[in-house]
Amino acid sequence: MKTSPLLFAIALIMTIAIPVAVHGKSTSPSFVNISLIRPDGGSEPELSIGPDGTAVFVSLSWTQFATNTWKASFGQTPAFQGQIDTSLAPGVGGGEDADVDIGSTGTLHATTLLAFFNPQTKITQLGVSAITCPNSDFSDNFAHCTSRIIDTTQADRPWITSDGAHVYISYHDSGSSTTIHVQRSDDDGITFHRVGDPIVGQAGATSNSTFDNDQGKIVADPVTHIVYDVYASGVGGLQKAKTANFNNIYVSKSTDMGKTWTPTLVFSGTTNVALNNVFPILAADPLSGNLYAGWSDAHNVFLSKSNDQAQSWTSPITVNAAPAVTAVFPWIAARGSTVDYVYYGTSASSKDDSSAVWNVYMARSTDGGAHFAQTVVTSHPNHVGVICTNGIGCQRGTRNLLDLFQDAINPTNGLAVIIYTDDTLTTQSDGSPLPQVAVAYQTA
Repeated sequence: MKTSPLLFAIALIMTIAIPVAVHGKSTSPSFVNISLIRPDGGSEPELSIGPDGTAVFVSLSWTQFATNTWKASFGQTPAFQGQIDTSLAPGVGGGEDADVDIGSTGTLHATTLLAFFNPQTKITQLGVSAITCPNSDFSDNFAHCTSRIIDTTQADRPWITSDGAHVYISYHDSGSSTTIHVQRSDDDGITFHRVGDPIVGQAGATSNSTFDNDQGKIVADPVTHIVYDVYASGVGGLQKAKTANFNNIYVSKSTDMGKTWTPTLVFSGTTNVALNNVFPILAADPLSGNLYAGWSDAHNVFLSKSNDQAQSWTSPITVNAAPAVTAVFPWIAARGSTVDYVYYGTSASSKDDSSAVWNVYMARSTDGGAHFAQTVVTSHPNHVGVICTNGIGCQRGTRNLLDLFQDAINPTNGLAVIIYTDDTLTTQSDGSPLPQVAVAYQTA
């Protein structure tokens, strides 16, 4: 692909988003948007913010087997650091999925989904990496980082979290039962070993979830030291014990660092109405330990709260409001009384509307999730058309945003940071969109 030299630079789009007040009692923030233009494009971005406010951003390269990485202080243009997972082993490519975590120790922990190739460069299986960078140091092309492959047996969608020196990576066994595996490190991400599986040995929850689950991010709570795993699941006995319409939201918790798990049903919706559009999400407030679970039914995004370490959950509330009458790809950040809930929203009545115009929205609560105010984050639509949530079964052009985007709250100032995908900025040589990622900082 022939690309203008301009695309090799980071492009700035500095605009203030317009707040739209809804739900009563919370203040709508405004944002500055910064586009991170890459010649290889990018999508499905993620981020983490360290104790000192330093942020690390990653996205999956659109045209290469690699995960692009940036770093920035709050409010600054992120500086491109390179591709974090390109040298794990010969014949192995990264950038299939990714997740990052900056721990309380200041160490960057990352995990990416890897593609193993045969001599004809065809994918034969997928695996999981664990990458650790002390003090979030990326200098000398990640030379200070420790990288390893921790699984090579048909894995999918890894997530990472940490609690002090304990680091957890969860991922799917995509080769057989789609059970969820968890590995733990006790030395700040240097070595890992398998612990318990969150959906095994849980009676009816296991029956509903075997072959039938879509896992969200694993979360370690620094207040209680409990580890949580959120997932959507189906209904056992449907479609020969296998269904892709996951109408249950579960949270499993471990009080013994991942050895054993106990599930709680957060919400059970209408049978055959899928709640995995795409991932269910869980956030733990690092100050109180309160939990916030979210999901989308392809029309609305919902929130349920637990004040008792996932033993009980409030009845879900709808978070999005007009003009975002359809909302998908939920993500939640929480800190103290602030809850920031982001999603892609459109005024169209369906995510499958070919004329739907999409923007990034954030609903903020300053009273622990009781009331929200909705804000348009983006200065222009980030996508027009269908947003497909069926993974590799999607038609071309309907999955340019892939499956998620994220937000976080800066611990040093309480302001929000969002990283999202925009497929309206650049094109490939055939004229099709070349997705890019962008960062939005909340203005003070």
